[in-house]
This record gives sequence, C-alpha cells and structure tokens, in this order.
Amino acid sequence: MSKTTGLPLVAIVGRPNVGKSALFNRLAARRTAIVEATPGVTRDRLYQRCEWGKHDFVLVDTGGIEPESDDPIVEQTRRQADLAMREADVILFVVDGRDGLLPADEEVAERLRRTRKPVLLVVNKAEGLRPEEAAADFYALGLGQPLPVSALHGLGIGDLLDEVVRRFPRMAEGPVDPAVTRVAVVGRPNVGKSSLVNAVLGEERVITSDIPGTTRDAIDTPFTRDGRHYVIIDTAGIRRRSSIKESVERYSVLRAIKAIERSDIVLVVLDATAGVTEQDRRIAGLGHEAGRGTILVVNKWDLVEKDERTMAAFTRRIRAELAFLDYAPLIFVSAVRGKRIPQLIDLVEYVAEQQSRRVQTSHLNEVLSDAVARQEPPSDKGRALKLFYGTQVGVRPPTFVLFVNDPALMHFTYRRYLENRLREAYGFEGTPLILKARARGEGGPKKGEATP
Repeated sequence: MSKTTGLPLVAIVGRPNVGKSALFNRLAARRTAIVEATPGVTRDRLYQRCEWGKHDFVLVDTGGIEPESDDPIVEQTRRQADLAMREADVILFVVDGRDGLLPADEEVAERLRRTRKPVLLVVNKAEGLRPEEAAADFYALGLGQPLPVSALHGLGIGDLLDEVVRRFPRMAEGPVDPAVTRVAVVGRPNVGKSSLVNAVLGEERVITSDIPGTTRDAIDTPFTRDGRHYVIIDTAGIRRRSSIKESVERYSVLRAIKAIERSDIVLVVLDATAGVTEQDRRIAGLGHEAGRGTILVVNKWDLVEKDERTMAAFTRRIRAELAFLDYAPLIFVSAVRGKRIPQLIDLVEYVAEQQSRRVQTSHLNEVLSDAVARQEPPSDKGRALKLFYGTQVGVRPPTFVLFVNDPALMHFTYRRYLENRLREAYGFEGTPLILKARARGEGGPKKGEATP
C-alpha cells in the first residue's frame, strides 16, 4: 500500500436502524489480522483495520443520518457522518430490504451523490427474500446495482467485499519510497506532540498551544538530516471515545489513525507528569496492530523532580503498563528545552534499519531448530506441533512464514517464544515481528528455494 495515501478507508452510512453497526461487526469479524491478537491491547470499535484477499483497509462506522431532524445531537451525528464520507475512498450506503425505499433513504442518497465518491448500495436484512425482491425498490436511487446482504446471517458478505476492493483507488497499491522514513507523532491531547515536532525540525512550523486539541489535521513536514530523508507527521490528540463531543475532533482521530497507517515509525508521546493512562495504552496499540515501528517518547521530563533512581523507576512502571511493547525503545526528552532530541532522531534511524533487516534463510532455520530443541513445541490431544522450516517474506515489519504440520497447533505462547528467540538472534528492536504459521505445501517456497 502506498504510504503517501495510507490504507483505503471504507465508511458505512445510512439512516438509523438499517443495520450499519451489524454490518460493521460482520465485516470486522471477517478480517485476518496482520498482527496476532495480543493481550492488553484494546481496540476502538468505531474504526477497524480489515483485510480481504490481498487488500488491507480501514473500516469506519457512523451514526444514523436523519436529514430532517433539528435535534442538536442528531445534527452532530449528521456532521460526523458527512466528515467520514469526505475522508472515505469507498462508501457503503446501507438500506433496509424489509422496509423498502423510504424518503429518508432518498435524502441520504442525495448527500452521497454530492461527495462524488464510489458508493455501493447495500440492501441489508435480505435473508428470506429473493435477491430481485430485495433490490427492486432501490434501483430508483440511481446508485447502481443494489447488493442484497444479511449482516446478521453473513449472506452476501464475500460478494460485497469483492466489490469494495474493486473500487479502491489505484494509487493505494503504488510502491513505497524506501529512501524516505515517515514518522507519525501520536498521543493524547496536550502531551507536547507539536512541540516535539518543532524541536525535531528546529523551527516553529506547527502551531503549539497549551489548549488541548490545537492540531486538527495530520500535518506532513519533510526534512533531511545527515543526507537521510524523513517526513514527520503531527497528529491531533486522541481522546477517549466518551470524551469526544465535537464532530471535527472525533474525526481528527480518524486522520491520526490514517497517519499511523501511512507511516513507517510511530512516536508514542507520553506525559512524564501524568504517567501512563489507559488511553496511552490504546493509542500505543494502534501502531502495534498496524505493524509499525514504535518508539516510546516520555516528554516533559524537565518538569519531573528526580534523583539518580527516578528514570529507572519510570522505566519499570512504563514497561509494566505497556508490556506488549517490550520491543519498543524508550527515551526521555524535553521538547521545549530540546533535551535528547538529536538522540531521538538517531533512534528513529536505528529503528528504520531494524525493521528493514533481512536474515539468511539458512541461519534463520538454525535459530528455529535451536529454539525447538530448547523448548518442545505444544501438543493437543496427543498431536504435537512440528516446525519444518521458516523463511522471511517481508520487511517493515519483518514477516516470517513458518511451515508446520498443523497451523492450529501453533499456540500464541509458543509463537511469542519463537519471536523472542528471533529477537535474541537478530535484534529487531523497535519493530513488531509477524509470524505466520502455514501447513507445508500451502503456498510459499519449498525448502531450499530462494525466498522472495
């Protein structure tokens, strides 16, 4: 996927009670996670990273659009949906096959026509109806072929996803420029993200303020250091969902997520005066789940009273709270005083090298064989996992395919054990590792063949 645009974004819209959230949950459940599920990482259900075939995308749920209502809450929901449509690459317009075409559907359709975006007309609740019966009323909307589905029963979902990925923008599959390292700066409001960006750039290119929420959009700024090229991306502060009231602020979260998706490395900025909050954990999990390199940046270190034991105590506390990011380097900085900013940029370059590292297949299999000898693979009902061989198939993040007798026997704990052995052998500091178990003969090179 192109890092200039990020992953394609698919927004689900429609009037209330047509089954938008049911469809969101159904499509999200069909995803194949690129990063294995990790305990301690909380997902935000408004947005979900999904995969269909060879395509990754971000799915967005929205509230019901009621065009005629003057209720302030309804108006806010309508504005949120409008912003989601503006950001989307593909829009799923959901209608109710049992209710038939209603005036509110026609008004939503008119709003969609003004977006000039690809729209798929999804007729939900079509179970028990003949396809032509479910679709008949909705041809009048002039939005193309209606697609009957049942979000509740999963009917027609595969065909719908085929149509979705067919409409992704062509640029979303363009090549990534390996000469440029893209760095997204994320965190809660008022932790000093914009000040950190200014400190890195050495000049005030981004507005800073003590007022939370100053930055609304993700702002890209290129810079060069020692002949190396970077783009640093400042993002809006990500609040808890219950704290998000303004529609503009709510969808600034979406822009921050998109910034993470098109980055190589994520700087998770923590406030030294506040410690690690639950929201910090959720934000840090976004980069982890997206498979991006991660650096934990503890800002405002100048405001903490400290002695020779303070930094070690902070480090232990942060590592305990963010245990799923045990591979991420940790640095203490003061953006306003410029403390350790050069070391931070050095760390970015180091993580970029680590996440682009390739290992020889022969040596990789020596490491795997040694790991199996040191700890016996798991078994289930008398059948033990057998690891035949492995090969590296990708970088950014480093991705490995392990060919085994039965992928179902690859327990999470043993996968984590193998990941730790790979880190011991090769480092890979600052980057997630992706380990995919496949049955031998299930695609990929045969033993002895060259890796991709």
